[in-house]
Amino acid sequence: MRKQRVIIMGAAGRDFHNFNLYFRYNQMYEVVAFTATQIPNIDERLYPPELAGDLYPHGIPIYSETDLVKLIKELQVDQVIFAYSDITHQYVMHKASVVLAAGADYRLLGPRHTMIKSNKPVVAVCATRTGSGKSQTTRRVCEILQAMGHKIVVVRHPMPYGNLVVQAVQRFAGYDDLDEYECTIEEREEYEPHLARGTVVYAGVDYQAILRRAEAEADVVVWDGGNNDLPFFQPDLHITVVDPHRPGHELRYYPGETNLRMADVVVINKIDTADAANVAEVRRNVQTANPQAIIVEGASPIVVDDPAAIRGRRVLVVEDGPTLTHGEMAYGAGVVAAQRFGAAEIVDPRPYAVGSIVATYQKYPTTGAVLPAMGYGETQMQELAQTINATPCDLVIIGTPIDLGKLLKLSHSWQRVRYDLQEIGKPTLAEILQERFAR
Repeated sequence: MRKQRVIIMGAAGRDFHNFNLYFRYNQMYEVVAFTATQIPNIDERLYPPELAGDLYPHGIPIYSETDLVKLIKELQVDQVIFAYSDITHQYVMHKASVVLAAGADYRLLGPRHTMIKSNKPVVAVCATRTGSGKSQTTRRVCEILQAMGHKIVVVRHPMPYGNLVVQAVQRFAGYDDLDEYECTIEEREEYEPHLARGTVVYAGVDYQAILRRAEAEADVVVWDGGNNDLPFFQPDLHITVVDPHRPGHELRYYPGETNLRMADVVVINKIDTADAANVAEVRRNVQTANPQAIIVEGASPIVVDDPAAIRGRRVLVVEDGPTLTHGEMAYGAGVVAAQRFGAAEIVDPRPYAVGSIVATYQKYPTTGAVLPAMGYGETQMQELAQTINATPCDLVIIGTPIDLGKLLKLSHSWQRVRYDLQEIGKPTLAEILQERFAR
């Protein structure tokens, strides 16, 4: 029989993982292309032959998703695999209609074909939306496991935006490793908080090889999810974080709803800043979709070094990029801090945006009068700094997980916002983890 010709639609993460695990050595299929979206400058590359395997001696081209229909017809494609995250169910089926009309079949690969079984216990922390609080929940899980005497390693969802061969298996044990791998702002935001606590982090492209390396130096592996994607490893405890600032999204976004339905534990985060009616709605949705899940309620208390410096000042707020873009939030921890500590005005940065920052606002019009910390490369990082410095303000409030003021050359003074998970009431994550993973 003729091999089925396949395109994998992705965003430099789940797409590569699905290929590596399901298609790389599968003689029934020929993957003729990847398409890319969401992340700037990840198309017009090649999935390299060093990673693609013996069946693909010339590698696999990566095109823009805007060329999908043309590619289906020109490459005589039989199947299209949808393989990225944090989009509405309606969007998933809109893409299905496009693919079917072009003459190909449309597929989603499920956990059975895409999760790797570890020989060490795995705790997975995922979410129903980007910006729900996965990272702070992961840090809390790591803190608890380490206090129990476990040696842990964090494996982060992929962000391979550079040289894929070099990034195949990345190990981060200190800040120098971030410079060695030329990490973007988005990567640093995820890795630095773990490194600050002495936790080793793995990431990259080939997650079978990554897991084998992580298992060699840990007795518990912690999966730190990206967007609202599913775990790449089969979890022994699956924790899913939901966000009452976006009630109902836990049932309307792919694959976040899958995470909700698979979860052993659901953390309802941000109850300190969300409307009580929204918290109640999210709790009802969780109990309906997954009545067996243990529900933990949590807060995200914010801390700044000098609250008095904010009072009465005109401030520019810089928020986590993905939370504002495909996460569709109009604000984050920075806005909460500005309001709580008495800023006189939040200055709208949009009139002062330059280059790719302008394009980001155009692509994501729901972003509010705040600045998304976009930094997917050196040029974009420079444009981010130019936008900050051109915005007339008294102070910059940085609501990202890292201190951008130390990474960018800023002409304004700044205050950084910090936030960690605080469980409210019972049960706590400590009690749950103690029951599951006590020595």
